[in-house]
Amino acid sequence: MSRLLPELENVLRALADEHRRLLACVEAQQAAMQKFDLRAMDEARNQQEASRLRVAALETKRRTVVLHIARGLKREGKMTLTELADLHPPHRATLLALRDEIKSIAGQITSRTHVAARLSSAVLGHLNTVVRLLAGAVEKAGLYTKHGVPSVSSRIGVMEAVG
Repeated sequence: MSRLLPELENVLRALADEHRRLLACVEAQQAAMQKFDLRAMDEARNQQEASRLRVAALETKRRTVVLHIARGLKREGKMTLTELADLHPPHRATLLALRDEIKSIAGQITSRTHVAARLSSAVLGHLNTVVRLLAGAVEKAGLYTKHGVPSVSSRIGVMEAVG
């Protein structure tokens, strides 16, 4: 048991570090989106994916360590970090501080990715409309104004834009 708690602390520190790296990648991607730098956006996305895989591996390791600690204490079911900290007062402050740090960083990542997802959704919606307008103009060759501009309907219905 005594070796498992420091191991859990190390895993939680690694998780916090990896979450910080993921947050930095998200911020880099948003900066690249503002500049419309496709290469930087792609690089940031690749780094985010690698970081997510490392977070998943660390999370699996954390769960395994907590499971071994729970078995050592003869506890059934899931054991929360708070319960574990309550059972081991010398490690309480460290465990709870690491938990709070990870929660804080994860919250920042969530809010930043939400903004990026909304922006991406809006841009894709506009691109969808442009492609539909172009496709409609190409389909109806011969419907051009005397200035050479394709004549299209002034309004696209919801079903046409989504379909």
